[in-house]
Amino acid sequence: MEKEEKELTFEESLEQLETIVKKLESGEVPLDEAITEFNNAMKLAKKCDEKLKSAEEAITKIVQPDGSLQDFKVEE
Repeated sequence: MEKEEKELTFEESLEQLETIVKKLESGEVPLDEAITEFNNAMKLAKKCDEKLKSAEEAITKIVQPDGSLQDFKVEE
């Protein structure tokens, strides 16, 4: 039976990313481990970016009475 990987929240991903950055900045990580950690950091950064873009897209839409979505526009 395969272990399912839990989807991390944005906050959890960001926390892991910060931990990896601190670890790499210490300069005390062997090269092979540093490469692995860097790759993990890039994956986490991509996931965070996707979540932010999705959130931005969601908050710029207004639900119309018929249930459809329309771009939010500020009328002056």
